[in-house]
Amino acid sequence: MKKLLVICGPTATGKTKLGIYLAKKLKGELISADSRQVFRGMDIGTGKELSASAKFEFRSPELGGHYKIAGINIWGYDLVSPKKDFNVSEYIKFTRVIIDNIWSRDKLPILTGGTGLYIKALTDGIETISIPRNEKLRKTYADKSRDELFEILASIDSIKAASLNSSDKRNPRRLIRAIEIALDNSKRNGNNSRGLGKFKSKLNILFIGLFAPKVFLDEKIKERVKDRVKKGIKKEIEKLLKEKVSWKSQSMSSLGYKQWRDFFEGKANQEEVISLWEREERKYAKRQLTWFKKDNRINWFDISKRGWKKSVEKLVEKW
Repeated sequence: MKKLLVICGPTATGKTKLGIYLAKKLKGELISADSRQVFRGMDIGTGKELSASAKFEFRSPELGGHYKIAGINIWGYDLVSPKKDFNVSEYIKFTRVIIDNIWSRDKLPILTGGTGLYIKALTDGIETISIPRNEKLRKTYADKSRDELFEILASIDSIKAASLNSSDKRNPRRLIRAIEIALDNSKRNGNNSRGLGKFKSKLNILFIGLFAPKVFLDEKIKERVKDRVKKGIKKEIEKLLKEKVSWKSQSMSSLGYKQWRDFFEGKANQEEVISLWEREERKYAKRQLTWFKKDNRINWFDISKRGWKKSVEKLVEKW
C-alpha cells in the first residue's frame, strides 16, 4: 500500500514547519490542506510559508506548480484567483493527481493543514462533494436571509437542517450548498451515488495531530496576528481591493481578511480589528480541535512540551 502522512490540528501549532522538517528526513513533499491558501495573492493572512527566495515552479497544465521552500516542494498554494470560488471537490481532484505524481517519483506525500473537511474528503471520501453547483438556484436564493435559507432547507430535508451546528446555520453560503445537496438527493429519492469513491483503499495513512493547552495556544495566536500585521497584511488587502476583489468574494471571507472590512470602510480602528481577529482565531482553533478530536486515528502531540518533535519523528520512523 502507498503511504500518506497527514499533519493536522488547530491554527498556530506549526504544522507546516513540522512538515518541512519531516520532509527533509523522509524524502517528502508537502501538500497544503488549507482552504485559504488556495487563493493567489493572499499570502500573509493565510500563513503561507513563503520566504523572499521562494519561487513558484510550473510543472504542467495537469499538475500546475509548486513552491520550493527550504529545498522542499510545497503544493496547494495559489490554485485559483481570489475572485473565484473554490470547493472541496476541486481540491480533491487536484490533490489526487499531485499525490500520484509524488508517489511516481518515490517520494512521500505529506498532507499538512487545518481544514478538516479537505483532509476527511481525501482520506475517507465524502459522497456529496461531486454534486455540482446549481447556478440558477444560487441566483434565486442570493438575496435570501439566513433564516429564510434555513427554513427552505428544513422544508426539503428536516433531518439535515436539524443536524447543522450554529456556525453552519449562520452561514448563507453553507446553507445554499446544503439546499443544493438536499435537492439533488430528493431528485434521486435519497440515493446518493455520485461520490468520487474512497481513496483510502490504497493508502497506509499515519495521522499526526498537533495541539497545545489553551493559554499556550492563545499566546501563539496573538504572536502570529502581530507578526502578520508587521509583515504587511494591510497592504496585501489594499492590493486585493485595487485588483477589484470584492468583500463578497469567498476568498475575502477568510480569517485575517474579513475582520479588516470595517477598518477599510472607516468603521473601526486598527486596534479593534486586531482584537477581533485574535478573538476569531481563538474561536476557529477551538472549532478545529473539536473537529479533529472526533477522529481516533490521530496521534496527538502537545507542542508545549519539551521533546515533542523527537517523539513525532520516532513514531514516523517506526511507521
